[in-house]
Amino acid sequence: MTQNKTRRDFLKQSSAVAVGAGAAAYFPWSEKAFANQDKNDRPQIGCIGVGSMGTGDARAHARFGDVVAVCDVDSRHAERAKNAGNIGKGKADAYSDYRKILERKDVDVVSVVTPDHWHVKIAIEALQAGKHVFCQKPLTLTLEENQLMRNACKKYGDRIFLVGTQQRSDRGRFLRAINMVQKGLLGDIKKVTVGINGSPTGGPFPVVEPPKELDWNSWLGQAPEVDYREKRCHYQFRWWYEYSGGKFTDWGAHHVDIATWAIGEDKQGMGPVEIDGSSAKHPVPFKDGYPTRDDSYNTSHDYTVNCKFSSGVEMAITSHGDNGILFEGTEGRIFVNRSKIVGKPIEEKWDDGKYTDDDHRRLYKGKPAEGHKNNFYRCIREGGLPVSDVFTHVQAMNTCHLASIAARLGRSIKWESKTEKIVGDEQAAGLFARTPREGFEIPRV
Repeated sequence: MTQNKTRRDFLKQSSAVAVGAGAAAYFPWSEKAFANQDKNDRPQIGCIGVGSMGTGDARAHARFGDVVAVCDVDSRHAERAKNAGNIGKGKADAYSDYRKILERKDVDVVSVVTPDHWHVKIAIEALQAGKHVFCQKPLTLTLEENQLMRNACKKYGDRIFLVGTQQRSDRGRFLRAINMVQKGLLGDIKKVTVGINGSPTGGPFPVVEPPKELDWNSWLGQAPEVDYREKRCHYQFRWWYEYSGGKFTDWGAHHVDIATWAIGEDKQGMGPVEIDGSSAKHPVPFKDGYPTRDDSYNTSHDYTVNCKFSSGVEMAITSHGDNGILFEGTEGRIFVNRSKIVGKPIEEKWDDGKYTDDDHRRLYKGKPAEGHKNNFYRCIREGGLPVSDVFTHVQAMNTCHLASIAARLGRSIKWESKTEKIVGDEQAAGLFARTPREGFEIPRV
C-alpha cells in the first residue's frame, strides 16, 4: 500500500465489513504515512459536539486528518473548537445544526460526542450520509436504540463505526485481564463484581434562563420539553434518566463492557437472564419507574444490581467498593481498573509467556495493538471491525440498560436474550423504548 494515495483512493479502500468476518489483512502502517503532508491524502473530519469530552476527542482526530467542520448547540463550544490551534485552526466551519455537517460531501468521518440521548439519531443519520463514525460511549439510551443501531451498522456495513470505549485499547491492564480469563488461567469464572460508583446527588436546582449562546430546545432533542436548569445541561446531563443512565451507562459502558467481553457474553443472543435491582435507592421518589420530581438529579446513587447469566456466571454491578472489575474463578481472582491490575495470579505472573503479540492481535480482531483512534483510522483504510465495535458494545449496553430498568423499578426482571425481550413484566417491558418528541424521531433502517 503506497503512501501517496489521494483522499478518493482512501475512501475506496474502505472495505465492506461482514459481521463476524475473520481477521482482515494486515498492511504496514504508521500515523505519519497515513496523515502525510498532502492535505488531499488526509480524511476530512466533522466533529459534532465539542464540549468537554468532545474537545479532547476532536484534538485526537486532528492527528489523523483535517477537522473541516465543528458543531455544537452551544456556540461558545463551537467557536472555541473552530479556533483552537489543535482542532479547527481557525479554518473549520462552525455550525449549530449537525445536519449541515452530514450534508457536506467533503466530510469523510464524523465524530459524535453529544449528550447520550442524541447519539443514536446522529450516528444513524451519519451512516446514511455515507460517513465513517466515531461515537462516544454510552452509545445508546434505551434497549430499543441498541437494536436500531445494530441494524443500521449491518445495513451500512461498508462504513467503519468505532465506539469510544478506550479501555478496550488498554493492553497492560484490561486486555491482560481479559486474556487471563479467556485462557482459563483463573479456572471457571463464577462471579464478576463491577464497581462503577454511585451517581452524585443534588438539588433542588432553580429554573433559570438558558444562556444566550445555548439552543436549549435543540439540546433537549428527543427528550421531553422541560424548563432549563443549569445542572441539567452539559456535563451534568449524566445524572438525569431523561438523557442518560447515570453510572449504569456512564461507567457501566466501560466496565460492564470489559466484563462482558472477558466472560464471552458479547455476541448477539447472549446476555443475563435475570436482573435484580431490588436494593437500588434513588435521591428522589419514583413511581412506576419514573422520578416524581424534576428539579433534582434522579439517577441511582446506591445499588447492587445482581445479574445472572445462563452460563452460571453472576455479575454484581455495584456502587460500593472500589471502581473496577473483580474476576473470581475456581483457581484465582484478579482486580483491574484504570490504575492497576492486582491479585495473586498477577503477583506470581501466571500469564508469563502466555500473553503474546498473537493474543493482542486476536483481541484486536486481527489488527496490531495500538491506540484507540489509531485502530479506527486503520480500519477505515484497511477494512475490518475495530477493537470497539457496535455489535459487542450493544451486548454490554443491554446489561447496562436492564440494570437501570431493574433499579428504577426496584425489583427483579427477566430477560429473554435470544429474542431480546423483557418477559413477565409488562411495566418493565414498557421501559424498553421511549417515544421521542415530534420532530426528533430516530431513523429506522
